[in-house]
Amino acid sequence: MSYVPPHLRKSIPATSTTVATTTTLDNTSTNHKLHSKSINNAFSNAATRRSSGNNHIQPPRAIAVPNAVFPPWKPSERVLRLKPEQIEEVRLRLNVDVTVAPDSPPAPAPVESFTDMCLDSSIMKDIAIHEYTTPTSIQAQAMPVALSGRDLLGCAETGSGKTAAFTIPMIQHCIAQSSVRRGDGPLALVLAPTRELAQQIEKEVKAFSRSLESFRTAIVVGGTNISDQRSELRAGVEIVVATPGRFIDHLQQGNTSLARISYVVLDEADRMLDMGFEPQIREVMHNLPEKHQTLLFSATMPVEIEALAQEYLTNPVQVKVGKVSSPTENVSQNLEKITENEKIDQLLSLLVEEAALTEKLGHQFPLTIVFVERKTRCDEVAEALVAQGLNAVALHGGRTQSEREGALRDFRHGPTNILVATDVASRGLDVTGVAHVVNLDLPKTMEDYVHRIGRTGRAGSTGRATSFYTDRDMFLVSQIRKAIADVQSGNTVAFATGKVARRKEREAAAAQKEARIAQSKLPPTSINVEDKYKYMIAPAMIKKEGSADDAWEN
Repeated sequence: MSYVPPHLRKSIPATSTTVATTTTLDNTSTNHKLHSKSINNAFSNAATRRSSGNNHIQPPRAIAVPNAVFPPWKPSERVLRLKPEQIEEVRLRLNVDVTVAPDSPPAPAPVESFTDMCLDSSIMKDIAIHEYTTPTSIQAQAMPVALSGRDLLGCAETGSGKTAAFTIPMIQHCIAQSSVRRGDGPLALVLAPTRELAQQIEKEVKAFSRSLESFRTAIVVGGTNISDQRSELRAGVEIVVATPGRFIDHLQQGNTSLARISYVVLDEADRMLDMGFEPQIREVMHNLPEKHQTLLFSATMPVEIEALAQEYLTNPVQVKVGKVSSPTENVSQNLEKITENEKIDQLLSLLVEEAALTEKLGHQFPLTIVFVERKTRCDEVAEALVAQGLNAVALHGGRTQSEREGALRDFRHGPTNILVATDVASRGLDVTGVAHVVNLDLPKTMEDYVHRIGRTGRAGSTGRATSFYTDRDMFLVSQIRKAIADVQSGNTVAFATGKVARRKEREAAAAQKEARIAQSKLPPTSINVEDKYKYMIAPAMIKKEGSADDAWEN
């Protein structure tokens, strides 16, 4: 049961559907949805495999696919004994909001100890090696949901530990399945929007599965050798971490299969939709086996994500942690108005002064990310910083994959302590210890601003953000100032997110700019001042006597 590219599906003869009905995963062949999936999947290679004498499509060889296993899971007896009011107290303390559909069973209780999660001993060993001591809020609630086999819609602040929240249950799920054979395809799939995020997820998967013998993970992203990925996939792996476009390429080439996938994660789903990956996501989701578990994680909850969840998740448990879609309270934010021409000089002055201060105090220069708008400006700023004796490197979509990996490696582990980046680094980039984010160029929307400054102040630590702005940024600056004031006053901060919201935000900003320009072109308003009151205003503002156009003295 493997994938049929859309352009080949119409070429499958209707008379061949009788063969496809033998490849269903269970006894629900009367289910039309499953039946149509089986037809599509059964002819993975048949549409291109032709006999030497004619163009007849050879029927596919029936391959028995082991059924997915969803073993029952229970936490420790201590957790099972918790009363409903105690569960709510724990959620309140963790700042976790849990929602289920009215006709769905209650969500599992949060578990505040890895020991109480009753995980496989090899995973527990790797958790200890990883030096994880206590689950974060998203882990405490999301992991029990995932371990119990329920679909999950997770929404949490950046840096909250959500990668481990789906990685650990995913490995536990894979351990329970039959062994992967050559050509089977993976047991679990994680889709992520960028190469950098996919690499971080793969690193986490390997960290929590290192004690398992013959447990294989493949990373499938663009910008790297596709033939190496092909060999790895065909040999058989338990987990694939991929970007949507490259994964579809491998499906179309027959290098892997969806036949055994029973655990699917869509990470940073809002970002994947922003980047135009919705068609690829739909292709994968529509061709999965009927019996599978889906976890969707998103830093924001726009209407597009709610629609995606409604279509592909079955009675999901929604877990929301913290003030989603809001500037983090852990980041002190500073706004500085300057002209466009002053920006680079002001940046150099700021960072050179900081370097001198840290050297004087005997400290290391704090890890700093400088965000810019364009690729060319990214290189220009990095070169200017290096010329000042600072260790800086550029990261943007125009660099090769090896250059991007090298830049991140140098930033994470030294010697580089300043990363100059476009928005390729605004989401998913998890670097421990980033202390300062500088917006040399502000983004266009509040949502992107929140993601940028979220690179610091992660996992409970503090950080700071410095943003330079000009007159063109005034609409966004007014939003930022209001958000900062709301956070300082303790009010709940949230703003609309997603494509529709950002389009409306851009339209409002453009309308404000047009109104400002139109206002500047209007002639000054004339004010008639009686003689006895003229002493109250500056002489330069007194109306000229007998002026034909009522102009003011300048």
